[in-house]
Amino acid sequence: MKLVSARFVTSATGAADIPHDRVPHVALVGRSNVGKSSLINALARHKQLARTSGAAGKTRLANLYRFDVEGGPGGPGRWSVHLADLPGYGYARGGMDSVAELRQVAEGYFSFAGIAGVLHLVDARHPGLDSDLDAAEWLKTLDVQMATVATKVDKLSRSERTRNLKALERQLETAVLPTAAVNGEGLDDLWTLIARLSRHRP
Repeated sequence: MKLVSARFVTSATGAADIPHDRVPHVALVGRSNVGKSSLINALARHKQLARTSGAAGKTRLANLYRFDVEGGPGGPGRWSVHLADLPGYGYARGGMDSVAELRQVAEGYFSFAGIAGVLHLVDARHPGLDSDLDAAEWLKTLDVQMATVATKVDKLSRSERTRNLKALERQLETAVLPTAAVNGEGLDDLWTLIARLSRHRP
């Protein structure tokens, strides 16, 4: 696959703000510090396409990015996808649990008819977090394709990586794709996964 272009589209507060251009959407969901923006930047090969922040929970909008790609699964030809960086969960204020927090900020987006799939991002360093397990259960209730991606695997030793990935797969009851935005590990496989999700017509 060859990346043709990547650009920021808009910050959406609800379904009414989402562009209706027939381009499928793949949403990135995860804890506030899981590295969604860093992964988008790595996919775009652009250090500042998506702004990253050290302040967990700062993103309160669905930030949409359009990627145009040449080739990939299904044969030659150009295809496009919107990647949506949804507000992170796990840092709720006022005692709100992670599922309620995720539902509050994401329900409007998930009501949009153009969503093709969800990437649930989890930090490879911290398997078994209640917020991730609860969010995974809620995401399974949605009528949408979902895949799980482990971030920051470059920060683990070989033995830690093996142990943590096995734990995540056991806890979440699904395959987990290991990735690292810093060194690009797993990005080719992630593009293949995004292509598969985006070519599903909801």
